[in-house]
Amino acid sequence: MLWELSVVEQRYRAVLEVRAGVPVVEVAERYGVRRETVHRWLRRFAEEGLAGLEDRSHRPREHPWRLPAEVEARICELRRRHPRWGPRTLVFELERRGAGRVSRSTVYRTLVRNGLIEPAQRKRSRASYRRWERPGSMQLWQIDVTASIFVGTAELKIVTGIDDHSRFCVMATIVARATARPVCSAFAEAMRTYGVPDEVLTDNGKVFTGRYGKPFSPREVLFDRICRENGITHRLTRVRSPTTTGKIERLHQTLQQELLVPHGPFDSIEEAQAELDAWRRTYNCDRPHQALGMAFPTTRFKPAPSDELDLTLPPDLEIVDHDAPMAAPVAPAVEADDQVDVVEPAKDEVVEAWAPGMALEVDRVVPPSGNLWLGGQQIWLGPRLAGRLVRFWVDETRVHIILDGARLKTLPSRLSVVDLGRLAAKGAQPAGPAPISAPTSGNAMEVDRLVNGVGLVGLLGAQHYVGFELAGRMITLRFEGQLMAVVADGELVRTMPSPVAAKDHHRLRGARAATAEVPLPAEAVIVQRRVSTRGSVMVANQRVQVGLAHAGKTITIAVEAAVFRVIVDPALTLVIARTGTDEVHRYKVNAVERTPRVRDTSTEANALRVK
Repeated sequence: MLWELSVVEQRYRAVLEVRAGVPVVEVAERYGVRRETVHRWLRRFAEEGLAGLEDRSHRPREHPWRLPAEVEARICELRRRHPRWGPRTLVFELERRGAGRVSRSTVYRTLVRNGLIEPAQRKRSRASYRRWERPGSMQLWQIDVTASIFVGTAELKIVTGIDDHSRFCVMATIVARATARPVCSAFAEAMRTYGVPDEVLTDNGKVFTGRYGKPFSPREVLFDRICRENGITHRLTRVRSPTTTGKIERLHQTLQQELLVPHGPFDSIEEAQAELDAWRRTYNCDRPHQALGMAFPTTRFKPAPSDELDLTLPPDLEIVDHDAPMAAPVAPAVEADDQVDVVEPAKDEVVEAWAPGMALEVDRVVPPSGNLWLGGQQIWLGPRLAGRLVRFWVDETRVHIILDGARLKTLPSRLSVVDLGRLAAKGAQPAGPAPISAPTSGNAMEVDRLVNGVGLVGLLGAQHYVGFELAGRMITLRFEGQLMAVVADGELVRTMPSPVAAKDHHRLRGARAATAEVPLPAEAVIVQRRVSTRGSVMVANQRVQVGLAHAGKTITIAVEAAVFRVIVDPALTLVIARTGTDEVHRYKVNAVERTPRVRDTSTEANALRVK
């Protein structure tokens, strides 16, 4: 029967019959196909032999709507170079580079097909927002402060501003502290460059408004005064309504994703400001904005005419020019805590010896309260140091406190160039090398923390448990790799998985480079054990579980009165509670390995065992 044969065999028999002289019409009728099909079998058999009679794909060789391979390769190349570009931006850039018009859905499918984007269900907004936009440039600026840039271990602020109509970023300035004068100086510098806007929209931060100031509320702050004197209408958002300033909040997200997260900590403020300025130029001139129909913000922004750049500023407001050298300003009145007997050199000598970017050293006597001010930064030393003379090594990123020639502690500096200039004018001397260098990524780092009443410490805004028995004590937390060691009074208390990723160590408040290895208690008894095949060891008649992953390893154990400190390797130390009081009788591992007993399964042995 023909249906019992394979398709290739049937076609082969048909070809053989035609070659034997049977008419094609008769063969086609017998096999239930058309004459053209039989002729095609003959042609394919003559060209390829028996393999030509196999089934072939019916997929068309060419399709008029198929995306050309060179365009697909260009899409993938642009996406790899710019991981933040989505389908809409890629469509715009392809058309801009002369690659022709490609639909957004085609680009999206291309990215999914090449594994460059994860397909996800589109999130729909759960709330309906009323969108709005000013009809022209310079009618409304949105201004805010974001704190997300690091220089070494110091967290600095960025004062940002955006034009509501064009999305043009009018300012992005780094300041050491988001207080009134630095923020207003950045605002004044932007107005001096682009002109005075008609309106300004901000949140209800104390630097922008005195509406919620205590105890004398409401009152006019410096920002309100600048707006009033220049005829600017200052508008405020409702409390807890960040969507009102959604344009500048979206700017902060873009800044975070495109610059701050990929770059990490900067080495200096100058480097950070230069990178921020370069990003701002790209954002304004080379980055299409989807809310503007893929137009560039600079094409829609029109600054005020040059004859309308009249700016009225308070006489005591100083505009910081980062490109020009700054002379030290006149020193203000000395705070109460700063009234100490320190010999001040001539002011001219100080101004010539100090320049922005240099560190300063200044001596202060700790007041009875233990709380003093240094150039506008509050520093707590405690009443126990009252009357002692301490030295401060200070720059724009760190403050080192030195007592009797030894470094007492290190804090993030919140002093700006202006504050350092005032210190220099008041008698601070140019400083030598820093007592310690800034920690580098990849090395062990330490922080000091005070344990609260329930055994918790704060790390990056979250509470972590270190032990109820440490409540009220000052401890040192050492971070190395994925391990965190808890050290109290110079002794290792416990180890645990680090709750802070290695890439975020620089964000820890008061972080410093680790100075020594993790200490072991002096009174501990040191023993050695070999981990069994079940991942455990016996110490002082107690079974200690180390883990199957360490079976066969020789480990060191520090036996204390309450705990066993198991040192598996230099990067892993386990702290296990001791449940008994038995003494240790064996200190070293056995010199001779015991070979496991192998059961004899031979026939003779089994026969003898039966008898």
